[in-house]
Amino acid sequence: MIKNYSHTPLDIPISYTVFKNPVGLTGLVSSSEGLIRLINNLANEKSIEKHLTQLTNGDISKKPSHFKDLTKQFSLYFDGKLKSFDYPLDLRLGTPFQQKVWKKLLTIPHGKTRSYKWLAQAIRNPQASRAVGNANGKNPLSIIIPCHRVVKVNGDMGGYTGGVSLKHFLLKLEQAI
Repeated sequence: MIKNYSHTPLDIPISYTVFKNPVGLTGLVSSSEGLIRLINNLANEKSIEKHLTQLTNGDISKKPSHFKDLTKQFSLYFDGKLKSFDYPLDLRLGTPFQQKVWKKLLTIPHGKTRSYKWLAQAIRNPQASRAVGNANGKNPLSIIIPCHRVVKVNGDMGGYTGGVSLKHFLLKLEQAI
């Protein structure tokens, strides 16, 4: 289930947790509607506070138990036993165009890649390959919304907000390369 909104900044209560995984320290942030942000490569647990104060003017509370199922899903994913995540998503941080791109990313199967050109055509905007790439770069829920599965039309890796080495790691984990 995906909840869509388009206004920012947030003035709502949010909850968060931080957990370790093979790609480092990751923060999960949720509104009452669903997961709103995933932050990889946190320097330490305290560093998530900077992200949270930029995200919301509302109440912020640490609630690891709220994310117990999702952190278990991440564990299964990194063990190669989970192919897609099942957790409500709140995409209000994106524009309507970005939300359209992010929703289409969810259709790319585990272990497969698609090109930016394919993605532009799939959202019925075939001339928007560059805009699709920009929307990928703004994806607030990397890994869960698998923007790492998008590569250049010639098969080259392309960029990745989390770094090309992380993209390579994720694609190798999914046996997409």
